[in-house]
Amino acid sequence: MIEPSRRGRVAVATLNRPPVNAIDDAMIAAFHRVLDELAGWRDWQVLHIRSAQKVFAAGADLDLIRSWKDAPSPAGALNGYVDRLQGLYQRIESLPQVTLSEISGAAMGGGFELALSCDLRVAAEEAKLGLPEVGIGLIPGAGGTQRLTRLCGRGVAARIILGCEPVDGRTAATLGMVEWAVPRARIEEEARAITDRIAALPEHSQRVAKQCIDAFGGTALHGFRLEREAGSALLDTAHTQELISAFLDRNTRK
Repeated sequence: MIEPSRRGRVAVATLNRPPVNAIDDAMIAAFHRVLDELAGWRDWQVLHIRSAQKVFAAGADLDLIRSWKDAPSPAGALNGYVDRLQGLYQRIESLPQVTLSEISGAAMGGGFELALSCDLRVAAEEAKLGLPEVGIGLIPGAGGTQRLTRLCGRGVAARIILGCEPVDGRTAATLGMVEWAVPRARIEEEARAITDRIAALPEHSQRVAKQCIDAFGGTALHGFRLEREAGSALLDTAHTQELISAFLDRNTRK
């Protein structure tokens, strides 16, 4: 269902549950196993999530949706699934490594919420992205209402969620839903280039920067304090001292 591999300092998780990478409890469990495996790997700093199928991920499995509707307690059945899916996406979001989703095809519902749990997203211009749950009387419950609003603001979140509007990758980039949009024929090449470039940067400062970014919107002034204290602590590290010395040497010689 999910195939882990490695490319230098980039860990790759390839979704491969034909035909559309529908997300059920088995898929959630498989992803947790991959994350457990990655936790034992050394010297990697970027997680690249991609798909072996034509779509990225199409959201909840249709048989699973049918089972909620027919369960003795539909609300209880859905609540349990959403809790498990939220737990997985929170685990991805909380990784100290940088995470990127390569959205080569449709990413709808829980599939787009998976992409939203990552730090970065690159989409094919032809891909379709959206959160259509309101259209069947539900809501995007695996973080979609929260992460899309945080990422793009209330107006864009309302447009996509309340209007059930699917958008292509090019429009998604304009709205801020993804950070890059490229032709589908080039997306694998571009995603590799982006992740390889990020993986070549200093890991220790990158991790602290991610912590500071994640602190946005929390307790008043917490993010500023974290920038000041954690950022200053970086100057005490040997690696940062070496990088700054090299930077000063280069610029002094000019």
